[in-house]
Amino acid sequence: MVSARPAVQALPAYRPGRNPADLARELGVARAVKLASNEVAFPPLPAVVEALATAAAETNRYPDNGAVALTGALSARYGVDPAQVVPGCGAVMLCQQLAQSFNDPGTAIAFAWRSFEMYPLLAQVAGARSITVPLVPGRAGGAADTHDLDALAAAVDESTRLVFVCNPNNPTGTAVRRPELERFLDAVPAQTLVVLDEAYREFVTDPDVPDGIELMRGRPNVVVLRTFSKAWGLAGLRVGYLVAEDPAVADAVRRTHVPFSVSMLAQAAAVAALASEDEVRRRVAAVVAERDRLTAALRGRGFDVADSQANFVWLPTGERTAELAAALEARGVITRPFPGEGVRVTVGAPDEDDVLLAALDEIAAATPTP
Repeated sequence: MVSARPAVQALPAYRPGRNPADLARELGVARAVKLASNEVAFPPLPAVVEALATAAAETNRYPDNGAVALTGALSARYGVDPAQVVPGCGAVMLCQQLAQSFNDPGTAIAFAWRSFEMYPLLAQVAGARSITVPLVPGRAGGAADTHDLDALAAAVDESTRLVFVCNPNNPTGTAVRRPELERFLDAVPAQTLVVLDEAYREFVTDPDVPDGIELMRGRPNVVVLRTFSKAWGLAGLRVGYLVAEDPAVADAVRRTHVPFSVSMLAQAAAVAALASEDEVRRRVAAVVAERDRLTAALRGRGFDVADSQANFVWLPTGERTAELAAALEARGVITRPFPGEGVRVTVGAPDEDDVLLAALDEIAAATPTP
């Protein structure tokens, strides 16, 4: 009998958010809403639809393995050399490529916890140790747990090859500011690569939260990850990118690229999306406004919701998490629970968020007062 590696056998199965149409049928209701996957509620950009229609006529051919047009558009946007840019099949695939490129068995990957749930899995598959540093506990009044960068820097040892800093952090939505992040980057040893995972950068409104690409400049051990899956509305096409200060780092990541994994459609759509930045900014502004409305409404219902810098909010519900998520799902609202910790809720369209708020009111009305 052929057996998989023990590290692979021990991996938990990925559980995506439920399909809302399936849940609606199960509940016998007209509609269920999915607020679990941090997608944007807007339809694809018109220029993206047009680009997809054009590219579809060529899908009998392999895509450009080097994604030259997309790489060029990104290098021009950020004022870097094309050799510093690596497109990938979503930012999460680039995370995997980073681990493949820099981690041997016995080395380590450091990150805050809780943070993006792929980080410990990357370490496990690479045979690397996970160095986890607890988030700084939040306080009442809208502050949620966030990175303890001083502790993270202190935890880095000679075996640490990668450090992930998810900023804004998934799932808490909190972000670290410039002084703390600059101090951290200056403290990390030159032989350790710092990965600033900025999947939600476009939704940041706090002026003190720095642009990672600007902080990257002049720091050869820093790379920045971003994605087209969130603000740019291309979640179904799987395309992200890495920008490295040191072209040699980008070259190493490029060497672990699965050939042709960034599809022809994804490349065409991403180039078209970049050319539609004004419309993307308008859509992001609408998401931010709805984020503010949803945050205020949740606080008005007694939830200690942080000031999120992403397109989701975090409900720190502790031991009530599984019960609350199940009660919401029974009312046609799909969220992302982290049992024992909290519930992450994507900012949806206003009518979707109203379904969530109504469900919370129903749950509160049905809960006995202690």
